[in-house]
Amino acid sequence: MSDVKTRPPEAAKRGRPRLDELTTSDLESIPALETIIGYRLRRAQLYVFQDFIESFTRMKLRPAEFSVLSVMARRPGLKQTEIAEELGIKRANFVALMDSLERRGLAERRKADTDKRSHSLHLTPEGVKFVRKMMAVWTAHEERLVEKLGGPEERDRLIELLDRIVARD
Repeated sequence: MSDVKTRPPEAAKRGRPRLDELTTSDLESIPALETIIGYRLRRAQLYVFQDFIESFTRMKLRPAEFSVLSVMARRPGLKQTEIAEELGIKRANFVALMDSLERRGLAERRKADTDKRSHSLHLTPEGVKFVRKMMAVWTAHEERLVEKLGGPEERDRLIELLDRIVARD
């Protein structure tokens, strides 16, 4: 027999049970993934994003670009910081996103009338045409999702439930 001491596994050193040491009651307390809200939301998000990506492939449009163009179409003249904040996009990421939309000729920055240091954002004429096409594609995408949910009432119910999760207390 050797005098060499074996080191215990890392998990045992930290006081955590090894997988083969879990008891039946430990295993019973592990929830099925299908019952975990975060897991189900993530799976639904992946489905929705996959359908979105497939729908907008020809237009070469990503979800973040869709969101920015939608806000700009509904409320032209907002500042970059206002749109970035509304959509939860970091400033540096938003600048790169706007650069891309400008290169494509869909949007433009204009010096704000009230503050020459900031920019208001506007669709170009080409951007207006693009948004019209974008909304037609989005409508078909959204209709597929609403149908899977069981109709507009179920969509509204889902949105209400999701709003409860994200509402500020």
